[in-house]
Amino acid sequence: MNRFSELDVAAWREDGFAIVPGFFPAAELAPVLADYERLYGITGEGEGAAIDRKEPGDIGALGGFRDKQFKNIDTLPYGGSAELDLLSLHPALIAFARSLLGVDDVHLYQSHTWAKYTGETDYDQDFHCDFSNHTLVVPSDDQALRTVDFIIYLTDVTNELGALHYVPRQKADDILGDGRVGAFDPAKQAALKAVELSAASTAGTLVAHSIDTFHRGTNLTQDKGYRFTMTVGYKAAGNDMIAYHAWQQTGNNDWSRIMNGASPEQLCCLGIPEPGHAYWTPRTLKLTRARWPEMDMLPYFAAAGVVP
Repeated sequence: MNRFSELDVAAWREDGFAIVPGFFPAAELAPVLADYERLYGITGEGEGAAIDRKEPGDIGALGGFRDKQFKNIDTLPYGGSAELDLLSLHPALIAFARSLLGVDDVHLYQSHTWAKYTGETDYDQDFHCDFSNHTLVVPSDDQALRTVDFIIYLTDVTNELGALHYVPRQKADDILGDGRVGAFDPAKQAALKAVELSAASTAGTLVAHSIDTFHRGTNLTQDKGYRFTMTVGYKAAGNDMIAYHAWQQTGNNDWSRIMNGASPEQLCCLGIPEPGHAYWTPRTLKLTRARWPEMDMLPYFAAAGVVP
């Protein structure tokens, strides 16, 4: 499961971005891609021709934020296969998150699908950071208290298919200063654009980025183009400063593919205590088995010394 290198870890910590082509082999993503095509289709509501104009009300010289940019997003659990539901909890992602944050235990706090189509909206954005809707403070100086967001490319994401553009952390600091004030000033936006890099890469690529790294969405310009990605966020277990999804809010959705198919390590990333934890008593074991009758509870019973 070691699909990344120390160079990838160093790039994420220094630049705020690490791009790892081939992290997921095509065979592993094939059922997930089939789910996307079934759930979203390969054509959007637009005419498939690139939108080069800015829509009324946009702010900034380079782009803006519009509701349609965030269309075709769904939240775990999804209405697809077990492979789709469990991709966010892939052991290799867990291992990478542990290495990046330098901690032993991590929790999944965000997972959503995203489908974009040429012409469905103007996807061009201003440079921005993502932490404002992940925390009420700012990302910590302590590596272990930070967070990592992964972007999984299910299709090729070329510059013609809306590849994300970003600015390495130090270059952004050089332009904006340590306080990073005035980022939405048109002159500062132009300065950031002058040094931007592209995250374009092939299907199977994993992009790891920090939520305080400046980046922006770009337009799809390929005729009738589409791009399928998944965004997955991990934090250190117990870091209450960071949150996005509350899995309990979707407890009535169909979690069976995850509960029945995930390992104890994967379930622990959702906040479910591992076998041997003090939470597991004869009562909680039996009630959990009643709620999830097809879940493999044997490791939990065995660790507690309770007869199933």
